[in-house]
Amino acid sequence: MTQCFEQLHLGVLHGKRLTGQFDGGDISSDGGLMLLAEADHQLRLTRQLAACLHDDRQPGKVRHRLDELLAQRVYQIAAGYEDCNDADDLRHDPVLKTVVGRLPQSGPDLASQPTLSRFENGVTRRELWAMAQVLVEQFVARHADARPKYVVLDFDATDDETHGQQQFAEFHGYYDTHCYLPLIVTAQVDGGPQELLVAWLRRGRCHASRGALAVLRRLVAKLRQQWPGLLILVRGDSGFAIPALYAWCEAQDTPVRYLIGLAKNPRLRALAEPHLQAARAEHERTGQKVRHLHSARYAAQPWPHRRRVLIKAEVTDRGDNPRFVVTNLRGRATGLYALYAARGEMENRIKELKCDLQMDRTSCHRFAANQFRVLLHAAAFMLHCALRQALAGTEWAAAQVGTLQRRLLKLGVRVKETARRVWLQFASSCPLQELWPVVLARLKPLPT
Repeated sequence: MTQCFEQLHLGVLHGKRLTGQFDGGDISSDGGLMLLAEADHQLRLTRQLAACLHDDRQPGKVRHRLDELLAQRVYQIAAGYEDCNDADDLRHDPVLKTVVGRLPQSGPDLASQPTLSRFENGVTRRELWAMAQVLVEQFVARHADARPKYVVLDFDATDDETHGQQQFAEFHGYYDTHCYLPLIVTAQVDGGPQELLVAWLRRGRCHASRGALAVLRRLVAKLRQQWPGLLILVRGDSGFAIPALYAWCEAQDTPVRYLIGLAKNPRLRALAEPHLQAARAEHERTGQKVRHLHSARYAAQPWPHRRRVLIKAEVTDRGDNPRFVVTNLRGRATGLYALYAARGEMENRIKELKCDLQMDRTSCHRFAANQFRVLLHAAAFMLHCALRQALAGTEWAAAQVGTLQRRLLKLGVRVKETARRVWLQFASSCPLQELWPVVLARLKPLPT
C-alpha cells in the first residue's frame, strides 16, 4: 500500500505548530464493523447469500472466494461506502479484512474495484432468485420458534433515479424522471419492528402494483406453510388498488385481510360529501382541524360486488382532505384507519435504504447487476436491523441506520496482530463503550 508522508500544516496551538501526517499505521475508522460481523455470524446471512452463487472460475487461480467478495461488499455498504471504487483503498483496511475473515496484517488484501465489478456483473437471474428467497427464509427462521398471532405485510414502490444507459431504465411520468421502480415489502410480527422481506428491482415505466400479486402469493404460501391459519394483513397505498388483489385475498380458505388506499374519484367524493359538510361546519365553528371517520359500501365498475370503504372526512385550514381505504376487515372505522395510517412507518425503512445505505446506487449497465446491488444493500440493511434488535432496552433501539453508522460503526481503532491474538485497541474515551458487552452477549451465534 502506497502511503503519503507529506506533512500537513494545521496551524499553531499555544505556540506549537500542529502537523499532520498519514503514517499512523494500521488504524481503521470503522471499528464498529465488528458488531455487524457478529450479527452476520448469528444470522449466517452473507454465508447463505453466497451459497446461492455458482463459481465457475479455475480453483487454482482464485484469490478471493465468492463468500469473501459478497461479505466485503455488504460490509462496505453497511459502513456507508456504497461506491465500489472505495474498495481500492478499503481493501487494505485492517478491520474490514478482519470481518471478512482475513488476518489484518499478515493476511492478503481484499478485492479491488475491478474484481468486485466483475463479481457484480457475473450474477445470473437464477442466482438472484435464490438470493431473494434467502431474505424470506431468514425472516421465517428468526421467528420459527414463535407462534405469531398475525403478520402485517406492507407493500410500497419507490423511485430509483437512473443517469446513464442502464437496461430497462425508463421515464416515469409520476416521478418526472428516468428511473427504476423497485418493489419493497416489509413484515411486522405481532406489532414488532418492520423487517425487510422483498427488494425487487423493476423497470421504470411500470405500474406500482406490477408483480405485487405474484409476490403476495408466494409470501402467503411460505408464511402459512410455517404457521397454518396465520392471520395475514396486507397494506398498501392506492398504487396497489387492483381488483385482482382483492379477489385473491378474499378467495383463500383462510382469507387474507387487506387495507388498501383508493384513489379519489367523483363517486367516492359523493359518498364523502355529507361527512365533509359536517366537518366543514365544525371547522368553521372551532377553527381547528376536524377529522371524521366513517365507512360505506362501494363498488367500482370492474368489481363483482360491493366492498367496505373507509372514508376519512378531514377539513383543515388548507381545505378538504378526504381519503379512502378499501378493506375486508370488520371493526370500527376509527381503529381500522389508524391501522392503515401506521403503514407510514414503512417510509422510514425506505428512507434508510435510500438515504443511509444508498440502495439507489444502481449504476451498472446490466439490469441483473443492478438487481444484485439492490440485494446487497438489502443484506446490509438486515444486519443493521439485527444490531438494532440487539440494542433493545437501550435508547438506541429505534435509532436510524444513519445514526448507528455515525455512533457505533465509525469508531477509530488501532489493530495489532501478534502470534496468538489480534488486538483491537479502541480509544479510551470512546462513547457508548458500555454497550459493547451487552450487544455482543445478545449476538451469540444461533445453534446449527
